[in-house]
Amino acid sequence: MRHGKKFNHLSRTSAHRRAMLSNMAASLILHKRIMTTVAKAKALRIYVEPLITKSKEDTTHSRRMVFSYLQSKDAVTELFREVSTKVANRPGGYTRIIKMANRLGDNAEMCMMELVDYNTLLLGSETPSGKTAAKRRRRGSGKGSASEETTVATAKATKEVAEVKKEEKVEAVLDSKVSETEADVAVETNEEEKKTE
Repeated sequence: MRHGKKFNHLSRTSAHRRAMLSNMAASLILHKRIMTTVAKAKALRIYVEPLITKSKEDTTHSRRMVFSYLQSKDAVTELFREVSTKVANRPGGYTRIIKMANRLGDNAEMCMMELVDYNTLLLGSETPSGKTAAKRRRRGSGKGSASEETTVATAKATKEVAEVKKEEKVEAVLDSKVSETEADVAVETNEEEKKTE
């Protein structure tokens, strides 16, 4: 029976469970992405997200509280220096669970757990403030915005400049060939004049 069972005990004693979640949280903070089972990932999410929220306020007290959970100075330093600045504008939901293929040995449901703000494939290009650049796309209006018109104009201008440079290069090559042929003709006429003398 599961009367009053509020969280998954993961078939471990409380000390074993606490140590395991502490190690997994430190690994997640240091490596930004870990592979684990779905059940452990869901338990870890409940464990690590309050710690990331605490890291937004960089005080001695919050550092000591987080250290009491993580037991790793490297993880605490990484959390307060790097991770907290990335998630400063996010109100919660710092982790993502992506399900993977089942494990071969025991067919356990596997997943990849990662910090949301560190997935560069999903984020794309980033702005200096840490937020992704918002792009709005509209269909059917046919009217371009001012920024689109300027980008089109600059593209045309650069294309024209490239064509002008290409024409100049062609002219320079032709001029050099013409000067070479003129020099050859002058040399031949000089040789002919010497022969006739």
